[in-house]
Amino acid sequence: MKSNLNSSSKNRTQNLFVWLPFLVWGKTLTRQALLADLLAGLTGAIIVLPQGVAYALIAGLPAEYGIYTAIVTPMIAGLFGSSLHLISGPTAAISIVVLSVVSSVVPQGTEAFIPVVLTLTLLTGMIQLGMGLARMGTLVNFISHTVVIGFTAGAAILIATSQMKHALGIVIASGTSFFESWQVILQNLATTNVYSLSIALITIAATVLIKKIHPKIPPMLFGMIVGSLACFLLNGAEHNVPLVGALSGSLPALSLPDFSAQTISSILPGAIAIAILGLVEAVSIARAIAIRSGQRIDGNQEFIGQGLSNVIGGFFSCYPGSGSFTRSGVNYDSGAKTPMASVFAALILVLILILSPEITAYLPLPAMAGGILLISWNLIDSHHIAQILRSNKQEAAILIVTFLSTLIVELEFSIYLGVLLSLIFYLKRTANPRIMEVAPKTIDQGTDLRSISRFQLDECPQIKIVRIDGSIFFGAADHIQKTLIEMSTNLKPKTHMILMCNGVNFIDVAGAEMLLQESVRMHKNGHFLHFCALKNTVKDELSANNYLEKLGDNNFYPTIDDALSKLIRMLNINVCNNCTNRVFAQCPIVK
Repeated sequence: MKSNLNSSSKNRTQNLFVWLPFLVWGKTLTRQALLADLLAGLTGAIIVLPQGVAYALIAGLPAEYGIYTAIVTPMIAGLFGSSLHLISGPTAAISIVVLSVVSSVVPQGTEAFIPVVLTLTLLTGMIQLGMGLARMGTLVNFISHTVVIGFTAGAAILIATSQMKHALGIVIASGTSFFESWQVILQNLATTNVYSLSIALITIAATVLIKKIHPKIPPMLFGMIVGSLACFLLNGAEHNVPLVGALSGSLPALSLPDFSAQTISSILPGAIAIAILGLVEAVSIARAIAIRSGQRIDGNQEFIGQGLSNVIGGFFSCYPGSGSFTRSGVNYDSGAKTPMASVFAALILVLILILSPEITAYLPLPAMAGGILLISWNLIDSHHIAQILRSNKQEAAILIVTFLSTLIVELEFSIYLGVLLSLIFYLKRTANPRIMEVAPKTIDQGTDLRSISRFQLDECPQIKIVRIDGSIFFGAADHIQKTLIEMSTNLKPKTHMILMCNGVNFIDVAGAEMLLQESVRMHKNGHFLHFCALKNTVKDELSANNYLEKLGDNNFYPTIDDALSKLIRMLNINVCNNCTNRVFAQCPIVK
């Protein structure tokens, strides 16, 4: 009775930590840790201020919505996630998807646009939270890294394209497609606003230069300041250079999403795509930082943290957020000890929002466009793109298709297309396991079996050894059966075929039935089929369906040497006497 009470108490404590993980790391807080988190939070607030404004513009929202998302999302995600250093909030890739999803339902800039964005945030969070509670954290492992790289590169091109109108001072209507945008740009290059272009280029140059000269200074913030100064000196306001304008100066207000059935059904596919993309980003970044910090990341808890941050954000004027690699890396490098750093950063942003809302009043849109163009450039992972294109044709196809689809179809569907293509190639690989003829490389006991074709090895005329590298299930059964039939076509009478199954992880009823068919077929043709080195779990699966008995218990051997020791005695000795290959240590002594 006492042990049951202790067990029940332990389970309640574990459940409490799932919902309130800050109780765990909260015990480690010290004055020194809080000071370190405060300094890291100050750095994070300085970095996210221009980024939040930039990402809001990418999403088609007023500048303050990026700040709202940078306040609410990282606090909730930090308190309820598992990572000590992950910083969540607005990100470039998700911002462009938000614009794509919502603008397909309501036009950008209309009164209905923001409520639909809030609905999208809420749905995204509910999906993420549901996946976390269902312990589906491992699902992110099924989203190919190649898909994320291809999608991010395509999103970067779209983001850069969306900012060309501000950098060049050319009017492009909202909702214009990628190709139409470039058509308008090329047709109106002669009308480029030289002042806007100059401010954008000065911002880019200043950002790149300060990053090389003094990397500890937030480069984007410095670039924005220089761009604003250039706008002032060039008297840009009198030359039609638009400004971002002042922030609202108010805290994130309690807001109500659009709960109409039509809106929910229209944006649900997009919400699923954003939820998946956000989780992949957050968990990948958390794990990357954890490698440096030595922390263990709980994927399910991270799902819960991200989900809660978006659910709550949907009621506080936020759009969907996720983990930021830049801000998370800076947070760790700044000496942050706990997620209190994200809380401090959010509180500092609150003070800036209340005390200095005019901080963006004189920020020119071309300067912001210059900063976003640099963000787009940094999103393109050229190193891994080149690596993928060189190394693997299937991965290269996934990369190219995902990348091109971001430019042609709606962004959320490009994610689905990339994932679907990855799964197709994966299923193709599993449905076509590698099957090769092998033979001993040496005649030592403890037979070292290698590929006959690769090492040009001799094989026994009466024993053929075939290795299967893959599971034997319904999808692979036909391929395996066809290959075994081809391999057994020219066998000499009474040849023994041994299937090396140490690479088989599981077998289903369809696979077992296929092996039984092959055993019967080979027996009719005067041959014999044997099985070697099966894992115990695979033997259990065969035994559970009575296939072990049907195939013959005496046809299963734990090792190849056990099989050879028995089968050699069953061979035609006359053939052995005339054989010069002598491939096995167990071969009989020639008279």
